[in-house]
Amino acid sequence: MSAESLILFFIVGAFLVGIALLFSHFVAPTSTNPQKAEAYECGIPTEGLTWLQFNVGYYLFAIIFLVFDVESVFIFPWAVVMKELGMVAFVEILIFFFVLGIGLLYAWKKGALKWE
Repeated sequence: MSAESLILFFIVGAFLVGIALLFSHFVAPTSTNPQKAEAYECGIPTEGLTWLQFNVGYYLFAIIFLVFDVESVFIFPWAVVMKELGMVAFVEILIFFFVLGIGLLYAWKKGALKWE
């Protein structure tokens, strides 16, 4: 692939994204009603402050879950082609599990897995 075709590819991609954003800006319904900007939860009006701080531990727990969830997706294709790839694939997956284990131990030691 030449540099010119790669540049053309990115220009066309940026152009299509811009067209889609402009189209959605003009076609999407808009509302200037101030009630639209209010916090809404289960149809019950909120009492007190609507912006509350949450414990960052919930976000850390969710991110760790996503990391291990996505990483586990890579195990299934590896298991399917393990016989064809041989010992090299086995060593690579051992390294992969080792890195995952180190990450899990680090998160555990830092207390990111405590649900408090």
